[in-house]
Amino acid sequence: MGLNKAAVMKVMREVFQRIRFRHDPYSQENPFRILLLTNRDSDNTGDQVIEACDISLIRTVMKNIGIGSLHYEVKSCAAAIITKRYMATRDEALLERPRRLISECDMIIFGGAPLFNYRYQQFYERTALTLELAQEYGKPVIFSAIGVEGYDEDNPKCQRLKKALNLPCVHQITTRDDIDSLMKFKAREDLEIRKVADPAVFAARRFESFDRRKSQNNRRVGIFVIRAHAFIDNGVDFDEHASAMMYVKLGEELLKRGIAYEFLTSGHFGDEAFLDRLIVQYGVSPARCRFGINKPEDLARRISGYDAVVTARLHPSIVSFSYGVPSLGLVWNNKVSYFYESIGYPERIVEVENGGVDVIAMADQLEQIMEEGVKKDPDFLVSVYESLFKGIKGVAMPDCKTKCFDYHKILKVMRPTIGVSEEEADLKLQRKSRRTYSTYNELFDKYEASKKEISRLKQELGEK
Repeated sequence: MGLNKAAVMKVMREVFQRIRFRHDPYSQENPFRILLLTNRDSDNTGDQVIEACDISLIRTVMKNIGIGSLHYEVKSCAAAIITKRYMATRDEALLERPRRLISECDMIIFGGAPLFNYRYQQFYERTALTLELAQEYGKPVIFSAIGVEGYDEDNPKCQRLKKALNLPCVHQITTRDDIDSLMKFKAREDLEIRKVADPAVFAARRFESFDRRKSQNNRRVGIFVIRAHAFIDNGVDFDEHASAMMYVKLGEELLKRGIAYEFLTSGHFGDEAFLDRLIVQYGVSPARCRFGINKPEDLARRISGYDAVVTARLHPSIVSFSYGVPSLGLVWNNKVSYFYESIGYPERIVEVENGGVDVIAMADQLEQIMEEGVKKDPDFLVSVYESLFKGIKGVAMPDCKTKCFDYHKILKVMRPTIGVSEEEADLKLQRKSRRTYSTYNELFDKYEASKKEISRLKQELGEK
């Protein structure tokens, strides 16, 4: 009677796990299940980098606390498990999926995503509803390196979020930026709050297989373009034309100095639309533009090959820092300033305004930071791992006495990614395309409505 090879291999792997992780209380049949909620479906590849680094850090924690790789599962989903349709209809049938995801996990980890955004977005309510379901099912929750949108005592949306964040199911909240505002959300003494590094500081290790750091002497700068009205939408007096001229003039100044450059984005379709406008309306050569950054490894690969980066979006700055590539941050919201302060380079930011940006000064600063390079503080870098270690261990292995890995051990244990699968890459592109189509349809509907209104007004004027 022949033996089933797959069954034999399964038993052998289980035996190996039992020998190596002898205090591991879990098994293949009863694994420890983590539900990871991030902005993984965003076409901004910076958000995808967060997800990839979070997964790698979680896996490292599991090895650190002695749980074998066959004895746990990390299910990664988009943070918006509460759908827009549910928000609009409040149809309880639409909660079937989030209820199933939450009821089947052992703990929930939120990573990145605009989870606290309440001023201009509805994400705060979706976060609150998710937490209420977690409380209903008795599932512990931690928030890892979350961006905080400030605190407003008089804003009912903010207070709705505060109430949910203080439910007993929430064990820990860490932020990468505004710790002072986060502290104001705290209403429970036992709720752990801390400021930590962004998980993307480990991007160079996670995407090591895609490193294209060069040895040649010619200098090259990557200039990341952000959508046309990003500054205006965030209260910064810097309009579309001013933004376009800054990019164009900076490129011209770099060429005068013998520094090569290219324009690119981190994948957001609005950013890419503005990059195309630079070509069509401002005469930028298409040969100097890089489109098609749709996967996290695409972003890592491009950044690792630069000598410096200029960017308004946060995660090109963080990925650059991880690779030791110096960057200048264009300030469009306070999270940019918070990051540069946290890494010890508060001077590496550029405040923009409609009076114009001094591109000569920017080019001078780029040359300076290329000379200075990047220095890293391991204590700062390891902070995001330490908080995950404490949060996961407290739920999965509360009696575990093992010590947290130090920075160098983390790097040794972390495994580089081989990149997303072809199937997942296709899905990412489909999601991006559908968001673009949705935006087009919304604009087309507004255009048609405007035409009808203009026709009606003309008719009224004609009758008068």
